[in-house]
Amino acid sequence: MTVTSLVGAHMGGAPGSPDSFAAWVRPHLAPMARLAARLAPGADRDDIVQEALARAWTKRQHYDPDRGTPAAWLLAITADQAMKARRRVRGVTALVDGSDPAASDPDRDILLDIERALPSLSRRQRLAVDCYYFAGLSVAETAAVMDCAEGTVKSTLSDARARLRPLLEVTE
Repeated sequence: MTVTSLVGAHMGGAPGSPDSFAAWVRPHLAPMARLAARLAPGADRDDIVQEALARAWTKRQHYDPDRGTPAAWLLAITADQAMKARRRVRGVTALVDGSDPAASDPDRDILLDIERALPSLSRRQRLAVDCYYFAGLSVAETAAVMDCAEGTVKSTLSDARARLRPLLEVTE
């Protein structure tokens, strides 16, 4: 065992060796990929996860288990990388077709009703919905990803549901 891995293990942080780090992140890869795909649909989710893992590796000494689970920490990094990728994709799309980068995604017309309704949420509400409902995080883990209190997550989810309800009502 290396000195770095001993320090990481002693302090409760992320493992220091590449092999132990890989084993530490492995259970979280699928949720990271799901969140990346949800937050940046026009980008390559595997690239986003790879960038998130590279960032996590370089910042592993900053992981603090007292502030949240490994899943929450890794998903927060993934969310950040996904948002950067989404901005890059929108910028490239705008350069290619001359469209407004703030405009809706071109694939929006073919998405399900829920996909059409989600953009009406604020960015914070979408992150809460994506983490809680699509990535399967608990309220506590979602709070860690969002860097807020659990009550704030509950309130944000409630506001998001209230906003989505009229948009998703079935009328005959």
